[in-house]
Amino acid sequence: MTTLLKTITDEQRQQLHRRTLTIVLLSQAFGGAGLAAGISVGALIAQDMLGTDALSGLPTALFTLGAALTAFLIGRVTQRVGRRIALGIGFIAGGLGAVGVVFATQANSPVLLFISLFIYGAGTATNLQARYAGTDLAPADRKGTAISTAMVATTIGAVAGPNLIEPLGGLAENLGLPALAGPFLLAAVAYILAGTILISLLRPDPYTVAQQWEKQHATQAGEQAHDDANAPTGSPRLVRIGALILVTSQVVMVAIMTMTPVHMRAHDHSMGAVGLVIGLHVGAMWLPSLVTGPFVDRVGPRLTTIIGGLTLLTAGLVAALSPGDSLAGILIALVLLGLGWNIGLVSGTTLVVHGTRPDVRAATQGSIDVWYQIFGAGAGILSGILMSATGFATLAIFGGVLAMIVVPAILIAPRRRI
Repeated sequence: MTTLLKTITDEQRQQLHRRTLTIVLLSQAFGGAGLAAGISVGALIAQDMLGTDALSGLPTALFTLGAALTAFLIGRVTQRVGRRIALGIGFIAGGLGAVGVVFATQANSPVLLFISLFIYGAGTATNLQARYAGTDLAPADRKGTAISTAMVATTIGAVAGPNLIEPLGGLAENLGLPALAGPFLLAAVAYILAGTILISLLRPDPYTVAQQWEKQHATQAGEQAHDDANAPTGSPRLVRIGALILVTSQVVMVAIMTMTPVHMRAHDHSMGAVGLVIGLHVGAMWLPSLVTGPFVDRVGPRLTTIIGGLTLLTAGLVAALSPGDSLAGILIALVLLGLGWNIGLVSGTTLVVHGTRPDVRAATQGSIDVWYQIFGAGAGILSGILMSATGFATLAIFGGVLAMIVVPAILIAPRRRI
């Protein structure tokens, strides 16, 4: 790995950290817009094309599986050449997948749709992996804040995207395309722009500099920077608990969120209402990072994780008990669902960052995100089947109860580390 500087001062590290966050924030604003397309209309495209609700969770499963493969590749590529190339190529691949979805919708081709959604998932994985770039050069007691800062810019595009469903649908129709292809037109442009920004501007690479900084610091101190330097992943137990929190939060959120547009359309809600609900849901997934990151740094991941689990449980209960024609009930449930997911993501990621050593961190992070995406894909598939068989209320209650797994998990985490 190329060394950019002979030595790095603390002031230089802080300057590079601020610069990295600025570039990541810019790319994430576009990345959020690309992410929103699959969440907003992917299930509806499949429902129209396949003519059944039972398979309407398939798009989420496909782009989540694509995200799983991409997460693995990004982790390995980052380990070798740094975050700039890995993240940039990931976003551009997601943009090309979105282009494929547009063509598939126009051609009414399920095969092309499924292939394109799988590729489109690269953008989802990249959007998540970018949160780690914000932590590379952050001080140990500010990792949570760094994670949340890298995440929060996603709110801009992620909230705007679903609320542009109707105007983007009009644009698509003016271009001779089906209305539901509109959000994927936005996704294609947004993801490609995000990738271009990272490849062009993320210099020097934060992961490369962070590895150099850790080695330099260890040498100067006469000891390894991490307490468990002899362990291959620092603290495997902490990493496993962090991974469980990430996976559980993802499964619950994906299962309920994927079926919400289908549930709403079955109760005659307009596409504008669907866009509003999903837009606020996605906003609740990312915007609270302004608070949750510093909160994790202040009180620790233990209490934060418990709050996240209770929030997801509440979201499931509200979704189940709200009448299908109540926009307010669905809106509150989806906002709580997004908030609970955010809390789980920030606290789980913080545990993973603290539990891994710098020299294996990227590969470990990528591997965890693989399972994160695979379980999310399973939730996407099973949510459609479960809802078709038992109804939306049962699905929502099941998801809320499942979220409580994180509480006993975090209670057995090593206290000396968090």
